Amino acid sequence: MHRISNTGRVNLGHLFWLRCLAIIGQLVTISVVQIFFGVHLPLPAMLMVIALEVVFNALTWIRVARARPETNFELLGQLWVDLAALSALLFLSGGTTNPFVSLYLPSLAIAAAVLPWHLMVWLAVFAVCCYAALGFDSIPLNMDNPANLFDYYRAGMWVNFMVSVGLIAWFVARMSNGLRLRDAALAEAQQRLLRDERAVALGVQAATVAHEMGTPLSTIAMLSEELRDAARSDSGLAPYSADLELLEQQMALCTSALARLRSRALVASHRQTLDEWLESFAVQWRLRHPHVKFERIGTAPTGVWLDDTVAVSQILTILLDNAARASRDRVTLAASSVNGKVEFEVCDSGPGIPPSLRATLGSMPVGSTQGGHGVGLYLAFTAAARLGGEIELADGKPHGTRAVLRLPAAKEEAGAGHAASDSTDTREKNT
Repeated sequence: MHRISNTGRVNLGHLFWLRCLAIIGQLVTISVVQIFFGVHLPLPAMLMVIALEVVFNALTWIRVARARPETNFELLGQLWVDLAALSALLFLSGGTTNPFVSLYLPSLAIAAAVLPWHLMVWLAVFAVCCYAALGFDSIPLNMDNPANLFDYYRAGMWVNFMVSVGLIAWFVARMSNGLRLRDAALAEAQQRLLRDERAVALGVQAATVAHEMGTPLSTIAMLSEELRDAARSDSGLAPYSADLELLEQQMALCTSALARLRSRALVASHRQTLDEWLESFAVQWRLRHPHVKFERIGTAPTGVWLDDTVAVSQILTILLDNAARASRDRVTLAASSVNGKVEFEVCDSGPGIPPSLRATLGSMPVGSTQGGHGVGLYLAFTAAARLGGEIELADGKPHGTRAVLRLPAAKEEAGAGHAASDSTDTREKNT
């Protein structure tokens, strides 16, 4: 069975309100022609048809209130009932001589907008059959002054034309706007899917490379440790003790990065407060770039939680590494919390972003001229979007680049404060 998207719920709601207007219009028309034009209509039968419309519309409202998508056959049934009610009222009021007989056309236009063509054909055939049947048999109009029939017919045709134009213009315009919005959302979803597929492919490659790096890193760590031991007794290696210590620190950073990759695959959640996490993150990044003049501006807000500190660490590391490649003289990091969002600002004093790269940064991997591999910003933008945030790149003041990462702050879980204090007490006891 064919199902339609959320636009279908809007269509069914539109049909409900259109039927409400139709019922009001039918009652007003019957009253006007009965009172002012001297037309005698079979009121009991016509009011019975309108009462059935009211009952059916009430059931439609109950259906609209439900959060389930409709089927195309359900919309077909709705429009079928409307045409049947219109045919019954026309049968009781002159058939094809009634000027409102052309109201079949707006109903068919609405059907063409909401139904697939094969269902639309069935509804069109039903409308043609009803029109043909009205041409053969109907209850003629009973008028006090039949000589005014042509004038009444002209007035009715004018009202019918205005109503038809209004219905078609309003409903089809709304439908077209809904379709445009749906197409735009679909195009955005396709782009997001393509971006996620690229990110997954890069993630698989990164995991493979990390696995292959394990053994060489262990070998280098063992050799650096042996060289440091030898430097204690060998005067020729003594001047290199500081360099060997730095080498061991860098090796420890590489090892901890691999450990974080493994823990991320095993642990689902990495919740932590912003101030506590940012302090340790800044210390780790300083160790990775000891020759860069790094400065934290301001203090991190307290009481703000992050859902996935590992992902945030990866994004900020990419932004800070790019800033360090652009300029070692000045790299700053600031954190703030505004309106339920956490904002990180990374600034450097480098040459800035070339205009030729502004349109492609973050949307696809780009070539790097500063020693990178061209995929860092792409991964950062993808990870930020997955966390419900965004990255903004702008020119710094007076020069350089200003990168702003905005993420939604996590809601503090019940008992989180007690858990934090308990863990602190446990660490103090162990110490």
